[in-house]
Amino acid sequence: MAGHSKWANIQHRKGRQDAKRGKLWSRLSKAIIVAAQTGGDPTANFRLRKAIDDAKAVSMPKDNIERAIKKGTGELDGGSLEEILYEGYGPGGVAILCEILTDNRNRTAPEIRNLFSKSGGELGKTGCVSYLFERKGLAVVPTEGNSEEQLMELAIEAGADDVKQSDDLFEITCEPESFSNLLDALSAANIEPESSQLMRIPMDTIDLDVDVARKVMKLMEALDDHDDVQSVSANFNIPDEVMAELEESAS
Repeated sequence: MAGHSKWANIQHRKGRQDAKRGKLWSRLSKAIIVAAQTGGDPTANFRLRKAIDDAKAVSMPKDNIERAIKKGTGELDGGSLEEILYEGYGPGGVAILCEILTDNRNRTAPEIRNLFSKSGGELGKTGCVSYLFERKGLAVVPTEGNSEEQLMELAIEAGADDVKQSDDLFEITCEPESFSNLLDALSAANIEPESSQLMRIPMDTIDLDVDVARKVMKLMEALDDHDDVQSVSANFNIPDEVMAELEESAS
């Protein structure tokens, strides 16, 4: 799991900005539609409940949420979305996974392939890099106002694997089947995660130098900005001194 923190933290902070964009509502609507395909009752469908909570957290209108649920259950047209996992390699041999929700894979596939190619990477075959990742639940909690010892105790009791601090955030990981219990335990303790999601975490990482890190970050951001991409995971680590140089050059 070591090393995913830099990109995760960048995503969390980027998410604060994305929350102001209407594009995020479109991404969340797709998540609701797909979740509702297995049942429109959020009390019995954790994935749907989580998708609705995420939508409410960025002030998506109730009508939009209800319309997305109806599309997923088939009450309205427009719910034909396909889940696809694209795998490939970025600059420096970095392994990258893209979770996609699309209504037209014939459109999406060449667009994603083009983003990889433009960066000097390559979209690969199914299974080429997914074995390098573990699927985990991740809840990110601010360090301010939260005790690491108390958070650790609460999280472990709820089935979490680990609690680690990264900068001003605590990262709590768990197996996917414990994710619902973890979020419920945090809610009961009045602890509001800054973000929470099921994601693919690398089992090992590649340290990047400044030049490769800049190229990888450009590709990661381009993929993350694509309308059909729900999440992006990769197995790189940016050492602190490299991150400092990147931030200095960007300022």
